Amino acid sequence: MNKLAVIALGGNALLRGNQKGTIEEQTQNSIDTFKNIIHLLEEGYDIIIGHGNGPQVGNILMRNDAGETMYNIPQMPLDICVADSQGGIGYMLERSLKNILAEEGIERDVVTIVTQVLVDKNDPAFKNLTKRVGKVYSKEDADKLSAEKGWVFKSSPKAENAFQRVVASPEPIEIMNIKTIEKIARQGNIVIAAGGGGIPVYKDENGYIQPLEAVIDKDRASAVLAAKVNADEFYILTDVPYVYKNFRQPDEEILKHLDVADTEKYLAEGIFGEGSMAPKIEACVRFVKNGGKQAIITEATKLNDKAYGTRITMKY
Repeated sequence: MNKLAVIALGGNALLRGNQKGTIEEQTQNSIDTFKNIIHLLEEGYDIIIGHGNGPQVGNILMRNDAGETMYNIPQMPLDICVADSQGGIGYMLERSLKNILAEEGIERDVVTIVTQVLVDKNDPAFKNLTKRVGKVYSKEDADKLSAEKGWVFKSSPKAENAFQRVVASPEPIEIMNIKTIEKIARQGNIVIAAGGGGIPVYKDENGYIQPLEAVIDKDRASAVLAAKVNADEFYILTDVPYVYKNFRQPDEEILKHLDVADTEKYLAEGIFGEGSMAPKIEACVRFVKNGGKQAIITEATKLNDKAYGTRITMKY
């Protein structure tokens, strides 16, 4: 049986910070990223790909808002918007990857699975809404929408007197259709799944699947997926080539290899900060503690160069 790797694409793998977000830009970024996973295919790996959707689902929500305001088109709920982004991004990734495979003479199918992810509707995150989504509103408009729709708003760091809607970011518990995802991948197909962290759902008292207004962290969801499919390796592709201790501080230090014990100690000490890196490291620790051999965090275009990347294993 081939080795199985799960690769979580960070936002920069699809959209750079200085770009407008056109489909041409996102397609080229995905091509540049995928050129660096060819070596895994050549080494015989089976692959499952997860991805972020923050900017894309934000744009979908703004189209929602514009459609309602200008044309009285009913807004779609957040779960539908996440599903929408999974389909659109999945199509773009499929097309980009198939073209690269054709250039390399590699014959593999690429399949996108619109993925629901089970969460606990009583997760504490639903009482502490933190994830900003959608456009920026004035205080007046935010108050109006809060009264009309029950949305919760918090001040935005993007501008003064600016407010954004906030939603819950609950912990992923179960990836729906996980056996099918693993089966398709282990048949040699490349699977794109749990995009944007997955569509958050829960099971009601009758066992029926119901939607939730929330978003799930894509690294945490990808780590759960990786553990459930018994992946050998878990990769998180981001915009830096290593994990750093005291990042951008005078005593900054590259950490090329971490064991779980040291990583948990550093997390508790807060040396990774509470921004984008700490959740990625927590996801890697979760994967390794659930049986994974190693997790690797590296820059999206450095995946094929083993001189780069921070490796997290159970023991160093």
